[in-house]
Amino acid sequence: MTTGNINVSVENIFPLIKKFLYSDHEIFLRELISNATDATLKLKHLTSIGEAKVEYGNPIIEIKVDKENKLLHIIDQGIGMTAEEVEKYINEVAFSGAEEFLEKYKDSAKESGIIGHFGLGFYSAFMVASKVEIITKSYKDEPAAHWTCDGSPTYSLEAHDKTERGTEIILHIGEDDTEFLEDFRINELLVKYNKFMPVPIKFGTKTETLPKPEDAKEEDPAPTQEIDNIINNPNPAWTKQPADLQDEDYKSFYRELYPMQFEEPLFNIHLNVDYPFNLTGILYFPKLGQDMNLQKDRIQLYQNQVFVTDNVEGIVPEFLTMLRGVIDSPDIPLNVSRSYLQADGNVKKISSYISRKVADKLNSMFKNNREDFEQKWNDIKIVIEYGMLSEEKFFDKADKFALYPTVDNAYLTFEELQEKIKENQTDKDDKLVILYASNKDEQHAYIAAAKDKGYEVLLLDSPIVSHLIQKLETSKEKITFARVDADHIDNLIKKDEETISKLSDEEKDALKVDLEKVIPADKYTVQLEAMDSNAAPFMITQPEFMRRMKEMQQTGGGGMFGMGNMPEMYNLIVNTNHELVGQIAGTKTDKKKERLIKQSLDLARLSQNLLKGEELTAFINRSFDMIK
Repeated sequence: MTTGNINVSVENIFPLIKKFLYSDHEIFLRELISNATDATLKLKHLTSIGEAKVEYGNPIIEIKVDKENKLLHIIDQGIGMTAEEVEKYINEVAFSGAEEFLEKYKDSAKESGIIGHFGLGFYSAFMVASKVEIITKSYKDEPAAHWTCDGSPTYSLEAHDKTERGTEIILHIGEDDTEFLEDFRINELLVKYNKFMPVPIKFGTKTETLPKPEDAKEEDPAPTQEIDNIINNPNPAWTKQPADLQDEDYKSFYRELYPMQFEEPLFNIHLNVDYPFNLTGILYFPKLGQDMNLQKDRIQLYQNQVFVTDNVEGIVPEFLTMLRGVIDSPDIPLNVSRSYLQADGNVKKISSYISRKVADKLNSMFKNNREDFEQKWNDIKIVIEYGMLSEEKFFDKADKFALYPTVDNAYLTFEELQEKIKENQTDKDDKLVILYASNKDEQHAYIAAAKDKGYEVLLLDSPIVSHLIQKLETSKEKITFARVDADHIDNLIKKDEETISKLSDEEKDALKVDLEKVIPADKYTVQLEAMDSNAAPFMITQPEFMRRMKEMQQTGGGGMFGMGNMPEMYNLIVNTNHELVGQIAGTKTDKKKERLIKQSLDLARLSQNLLKGEELTAFINRSFDMIK
């Protein structure tokens, strides 16, 4: 029997491990199973190149809970260790067994899928254990070894009678961590961290129903048998080639990832690159609609099939974090706990690759089946518009497939839109004026007025539309956007001929005085316009710039303009050619004139959803009185 002190570069590494090195105690199981997987894959590699003269077989990793004795066992059938290797890999904490292995076999081991580290990963066991034992037998023809440590730098190492190849780690669970002796808790951790590990993981057994014998009676129960309960899928879809998968395979894997998600994704993007970095994965586009407050931790990051985190900020571009799926890359740098990203050039390259791959997929869908792409547009546009705002390269690519729907359900690219409106929607500076609505129902009257003049009106109703049109106006030449109910469109767009007012200048001056006596000056600017007599008598618009800035404030972009809380200001457009306006101008009684103006203003406000509370109640009561 050998005893000695573990060679560490600090006085006592265990407090460091328990308090600082790992952010969450539960990852100890992930680290130990990762090491067991390493040991198994190393054996597979050595047998494949003929260096290990043993039968690889069908090894598994087994987890056992002994609640009575407060023991947790992690057992593998991998490469094992000799006593000398235990001294080297376990006692010399700063030395990484995996690094030495990779260096020795660097040419032949590139594709072996070896995961990580002996050393510090193993020592995470002491976060939950008061004592740890290792019983291990190497694939080499050497005696087994038994290592024991009680959480101090002192250890013992002696021979053991173990005859089967592999390693068993026995954790003596501490009083504060007895939750890890509960089957449900271990199962929870195995599903969370090890669901797709490349080596089968057994945890207990389950009952399987067998077919009835031919001579069995109908009332006879079906026979059963106990089988190993394998909790993981060692060959998940993202590890396969896209050519080997069908649509149903992708859908099935989605259901495996999100068993509580009943709505199927719209489509998926399979990522597969091996240069200049290694990355595989599958991203799914769910139905997103207008909601920007979706849960953004649905993409899972793996490192060689070991779950690392579902916080993929920095790896996946921000605008794609609303998607779901899996990213797996050994080239994403992680610290020793595998839990946090470090600043690294590879991460930026990976993020750019994912963004480009998504753009290419969307462009391909648009070109190959535009009708289907249009049908999906409203469910995916929030991601695309967000991407256009946040990434210049994505904006350039999206210009080919981003769609701009009209209120009549036509879907146009920006180039198609420009071509369609260039004849009759230009202003005095020859800028194209793109009219849009954000709500078909609330802005129905304005849309109808614009369409009566032959104007094309887009339906842009996403929550970030103000940011998007600001971006488009700065990126495109000679265009401007105006909402149909903002800054009356006749002021923006050339008219074939001026409309003559039915009221004289004197009558208009007198009318304006009467209007301004009743209309609150702190909220409305009164403008008299000569319009078609069929147009509404009173219309409320809002200055496009102010309205857009307020909307951008509400979606997080207003602060950068230093606008503060902008006041509510509106334009009241009074159609001097409407019969009602002429009647108001000709009314001799001040009281009646005031009542007509208030009623007309409130009707205009009602159409813009601006009439609420006491003012709405007063309007209803006044309306009943007028009917009487």
